Parts: sequence; structure tokens; C-alpha cells
Amino acid sequence: MFYTWNPTYLLFALPALLLALIAQAWMQGAYRKYLRVPNSAGVTGVEAARQLMRMAGLGLKVEGASGQLTDHYDPRSKVLRLSQGVATRASVASVAIVAHELGHADQDAQAYLPMRVRSGLVPVVNFASWLGPILFLVGMWLSLYELAWLGVLAFAGATVFALVTLPVEINASRRGLRMLEDSGILTSRTEMQGARRVLSAAALTYVAALAQSISTLLYYVFLLGGGRGRRRR
Repeated sequence: MFYTWNPTYLLFALPALLLALIAQAWMQGAYRKYLRVPNSAGVTGVEAARQLMRMAGLGLKVEGASGQLTDHYDPRSKVLRLSQGVATRASVASVAIVAHELGHADQDAQAYLPMRVRSGLVPVVNFASWLGPILFLVGMWLSLYELAWLGVLAFAGATVFALVTLPVEINASRRGLRMLEDSGILTSRTEMQGARRVLSAAALTYVAALAQSISTLLYYVFLLGGGRGRRRR
């Protein structure tokens, strides 16, 4: 009989989970710290977005987004959505987050290949990441190992997506920081360091997401290998 819970899972999942918790805590801490640090230009997130868009030649709509740290660029509708805390605060954190999202807009405008690949993977990954675990569990339960391997292959799509996402996010931060340097919104070294810390903390959350996806995939492979070994005996 195949049990869906195995204590060995902790050996695979715990390191990635700890990394995710650390990354989230670092991100929240950096965001809260630098949200209280005013930028020398005295511009809010919305004002910074408009200034940076003019400089980069990006014609985007700016809309609100509910919640905290929900800021994002929507490449389908060419819209920059900002949370209230980012949009209305004249802080180092707010302009850093705006610059990062406009980095994505710049990627889109320049047809940055990794971003195009990631966008193309979204519908496939959304379906495969839901179907993969089901196929895996059913295959293991019924000892249909070919079906279980198909589930592993489907779930691997989520790992590929996380792997592609990491360089896209890092590149967006680099583009955003260059925009800020050229704009003069952040004029001191201390402000630029603060912006880098906010975006570095955000990047670690994507590293953690990749680690979690890899650890789950390896756990599936481990279970499948063990299940087949027991079956042969």
C-alpha cells in the first residue's frame, strides 16, 4: 500500500522551507525598513513611475492593486499595478519596487527572450502543476509507474518555470536600478544601497521558490524509485 505521507519528506522539504521563511522575513523586514526612509527627491511611487516611464519611453497605464507587495506589471494589458503603500509613499522602498516592475516593462518592450519564454510557459505550467501531483499519486497508488513518471514530468514544468523566472527577476532589478541611477530620484549612495537591499531580498524569495520546487520534484523521484524497488522484491 502507498502512503501519501512519508517522514522522509522532511529531509527534502525542510531546508527549502527554512530558506523560504528566511527569504520572506528578509523581504518583509527590508520593505518595512525602507518604506520609512524618504527618498531625497520626495517623489511617491506613482510620481516615480511616471518620471521613469517618460525617460524609458514606456507608455503604460498605472492602476491600483489591493494588498501589500502585490505590485506587478501586466504584459498582456500593458498596465503597471501598484499597491497603495508603494503608490502613495515617497520612500526608498516604493521607488525601488516601481523601478523593478518597470524593469519588467522594459523587458517586454525589448522582447527580452527569457521573459517571453516565461510568459509562454504560464498556461502550460498552470495546468501541469495541478495535474502532475494527481497523476503521480494515482500512479503510485495503483503501481502504474509509467503514469507516476508522467506525473513527475508534468510537475517538472513548475521547476522549469521557477528556473526561468529567477534570471527574469534579477534582470528586471538590474534594469530598474539603472533607471533610478539615471533619473536622479535616489541621489545618495545610502539610498541606492537601500534600494538594492530591497530588491536583493525580493530576489531571494524567487531562489527559495526554485529550491522548494526542486525539493518536491526530488522527493517524487525518490518515492517513485523506492516504490519500484519494493515492487520488484
